[in-house]
Amino acid sequence: MLFLIEYANVIIAVLKRIKIKLNLRSYKEILIYLEKDKRLAQAISKLEYEIKPDFDIDVYQSLLNSIVSQQLSTKVVRIIWRRFTDLFVNGYPKPEILLGTEHELLRKTGLSNNKVKYLKNVAEFSLNKNMSFEYLHQKTDVEIIDYLTQIKGVGKWTVQMILMFPMDRPNVFPVDDLGIQNGMKELYQIDLEKRELKQKLNEIAENWHPYKTLASKYIWKISE
Repeated sequence: MLFLIEYANVIIAVLKRIKIKLNLRSYKEILIYLEKDKRLAQAISKLEYEIKPDFDIDVYQSLLNSIVSQQLSTKVVRIIWRRFTDLFVNGYPKPEILLGTEHELLRKTGLSNNKVKYLKNVAEFSLNKNMSFEYLHQKTDVEIIDYLTQIKGVGKWTVQMILMFPMDRPNVFPVDDLGIQNGMKELYQIDLEKRELKQKLNEIAENWHPYKTLASKYIWKISE
């Protein structure tokens, strides 16, 4: 409990320093803006679910979670992530502790050999480079992607998940995501593949500019 209180205080302090305000009203305003896409608006109206900001200043831990999530279902990710975090005090994999954790012990949580290596790469990067929210907040989306993809095992999709969720950047469209592709193919009745498919999806997503992030989150939800 003490750990959670201290962490909450850290979040408040950082938000004050960088002057970020989480505004649920803005999400509602974005939905009104997205109504110009009639198909998307109709699909959203049928959902009994409202997407809200999922803000978190701990980019390091979010990046670890994003790596664990690669190519796995949400259910499997929850199981593996719980096993992984249970290995550490307060459920938090401090980078120096993670680096010192035996490879095989991490593998027993259900992580692949490569993912164990990638998680340790993130830990090492966080010790040698600046991965603080305050530092990254000053960068553009492209600059953050370029910066974090220096880490072996961290690709564009992984960083896009960081931009969309803990950082809540408003205009990110992960066109390479299989869930986005399948969801949009079904919603917009698209019969294309590969390059032609991505080109068409990018064209549709331009209608959501500058709020591609929230639209993409709803595409995932609609296609569940």
